[in-house]
Amino acid sequence: MKKHFLPLSLLSIALTCSFSSAAFSEVKVRETREPEAATGLTQKQVVVGSDYMVAAANPYASEAGYNILAKGGSAVDAAIAVQLVLTLVEPQSSGIGGGAFILHWDQANKQLTTVDGRETAPAKASSDMFLDKSGKPIKWIDAVVGGRSVGVPGVLSGLKAAHDKYGKLPWAALFDEAITLADQGFIVSPRLEKLVAMKFNPGIVKLPEIANYFFPNGEPIKAGQRLVNKPLAEVYRTIAREGVEAFYQGKIAHDIVNAVHNAEIAPGSLSLKDMKDYQPKWREAVCGDYHSYQVCGMAPPSSGGIAVIQILKQLEPFKLSKQAYDTAQPWHLFTQSSRLAFADRDKYVADQDFVTVPTQALLADTYLDQRAQLIQTEKDMGTAQAGQPVALSYAINDSFELPSTSHISIVDGDGNAISMTTSVEMAFGSAVMVHGFILNNQLTDFALSPERNGQPVANRVEPFKRPRSSMAPMMVFNPDGSLKLVVGSPGGSRIINYVAQTIVGVLDWQLNPQQAINLPKITNRNKVTTLEKGTAIAALKSEFEARGHKVMVRDLNSGVHAIEVKNGKLYGGADPRREGKVLAK
Repeated sequence: MKKHFLPLSLLSIALTCSFSSAAFSEVKVRETREPEAATGLTQKQVVVGSDYMVAAANPYASEAGYNILAKGGSAVDAAIAVQLVLTLVEPQSSGIGGGAFILHWDQANKQLTTVDGRETAPAKASSDMFLDKSGKPIKWIDAVVGGRSVGVPGVLSGLKAAHDKYGKLPWAALFDEAITLADQGFIVSPRLEKLVAMKFNPGIVKLPEIANYFFPNGEPIKAGQRLVNKPLAEVYRTIAREGVEAFYQGKIAHDIVNAVHNAEIAPGSLSLKDMKDYQPKWREAVCGDYHSYQVCGMAPPSSGGIAVIQILKQLEPFKLSKQAYDTAQPWHLFTQSSRLAFADRDKYVADQDFVTVPTQALLADTYLDQRAQLIQTEKDMGTAQAGQPVALSYAINDSFELPSTSHISIVDGDGNAISMTTSVEMAFGSAVMVHGFILNNQLTDFALSPERNGQPVANRVEPFKRPRSSMAPMMVFNPDGSLKLVVGSPGGSRIINYVAQTIVGVLDWQLNPQQAINLPKITNRNKVTTLEKGTAIAALKSEFEARGHKVMVRDLNSGVHAIEVKNGKLYGGADPRREGKVLAK
């Protein structure tokens, strides 16, 4: 579908900034010097390109995408190459055993389309599958590990649908680099070593196949070690040669289903028919104005698109551009707007093919104006209640989302763009491993309780339904309809805050993407206000507490990747909190 924009004039303002981990500095017009976001983080510089750019979560993946773009490939072509490599080198976060949301900008036709490659619940999934014998929700960690939590993987099917429409290079050619890396091995990163050693997901030591891979000879893999994955290389050869049908209908599909059914922990109900019947969905984007720009994201089952737009629109009356971002004031307002958005998210947002989601009502100007009036400039509002844009009786959701996800931002040589967020849910997903790749645990993104206080939960488990997600791949457009910003992040439900904050940095304070990404992070998911440990914002803890906030200081592990299109150039940023890299020509 085509998006239409009002032809408004836009002032071009070049503001740059710098701040250290000790204190913010004043916003000034001066030569750019990149800020350092947090103590101990490697400082990253904005990357400037003129032809094409890729920002992804691991240098191997960025290089794979860059090489495709250098061969004349499209943004979709590059995204496929990136995802295939991420499956290998960042298996804790995403992979072909998971799902994704994809935004695509067609520069020639000025058209924005979105692909829903989210997982679906198996046909035999039931609303009580995460309840114990007494009808109470089981512990979340007990729900995660094993076959029961596995949904039908959607990312490959979603990418193939996008490739059929927007691809330029042959499908098989996109697998070459991933096959070589899997065959010859890649160097384990410090981040992968750390996450394996933490054993945060107990399944990685309890389930044999994944334990043998990450703990060869009983010892965890180490940074600097070369890790080979021959089974994954063979899977890639098969899919490259035979297409995605080999994944959803062939031997690979049989082995996925067998692994789920025969999982040593909590066997699941995934069937061959579930695999064969999976279809990605083309959905209309959700969009809203912010100042003179238009901000667009994924429709439900993503809650990210709606919530990010709500946060921004509710902040609009407070004119953040005129407030100093080295003070508590704009971030106090940010947390209050976030409270309101999360209250609505937790009540109303789920798979729109199964329940009524009042998307337009939630984004209506009059409704958001009313919600913004609930924000007090000097006092925390406490737990916000969901609004009533329409008459719907849903109970509050009790699902959990953990920050094991990845985001890819790409602009190709023709000006087409991809914003894609992709996930296996928890770190290392369900821990069920098949032929060298990990299966998701996305069914735990459904509410564990199907109803509360006699009211149904919109995001309850139902057969074939897609679980709600906070993934928020976004694009921002200038008043003339041209592409302005491609952005997204991992981070579980905190994704919504990370992405909204980055957009505010670029649009309100005219920061370049790297500067906006480097801003100290602050989140509020309608609970406590969390300040990023080791950054200047943590020093404002007492000011937030004086306003009534309950404050927590902790690491906030965002992984934002963003590309800004400005004055014929591309400006890219990768989050210093992870190991991402921007490459450009």
